[in-house]
Amino acid sequence: MARHLAMAAQLIDEDPELAHKHALAASRRAGRIAIVRETLGITAYATGDFALALRELRTYRRISGKDDQIALMVDSERGVGRPDRALEAGRAVDRSALPTPVRVALAIAMSGARLDQGEPELALGELQIPELDPDRAFEWSPALFSAHAAVLEDLGRDDEASFWAARAEVAADALGLNDEDHEEIFIEDGLIEGEES
Repeated sequence: MARHLAMAAQLIDEDPELAHKHALAASRRAGRIAIVRETLGITAYATGDFALALRELRTYRRISGKDDQIALMVDSERGVGRPDRALEAGRAVDRSALPTPVRVALAIAMSGARLDQGEPELALGELQIPELDPDRAFEWSPALFSAHAAVLEDLGRDDEASFWAARAEVAADALGLNDEDHEEIFIEDGLIEGEES
């Protein structure tokens, strides 16, 4: 079981289908273990099987009592065509209790659900969180900045969209040069300041 989970984790980005097969094999051996259900939900999401992802992530949440996969659950509701249920699921958790990367991923998923409902102004509002700081870059910044840029573009605010798209690129470049930790990087006028690794 552990080998299948390790293989699923290793393959998820390169070959989600094969990762999913390993997760299925692990679930056949130890289906009552939270991490197994979580892995199966994640690999199902990666392969586009949103109904299975939702079922497995709900089971994981029930077994573990954790909300750390709430963003994938919201996105899975969107994937099965239920943006209203996605918004309900996202509103049902205490965002202040979530780790920052999870809170940011949830904001992006909630914004997507608002876009699905044709509410771009509300989609923009979902992204107005303290982590939306153009002068700092963390692991979640490129995705958050890109989502913000996309919604601004949908609203016809092209200059602002260009600014945030550029910030997303700067953040991604900066993070590629550092260890993959939560080190804070200050970005000013296109220059990166921070400790060199």
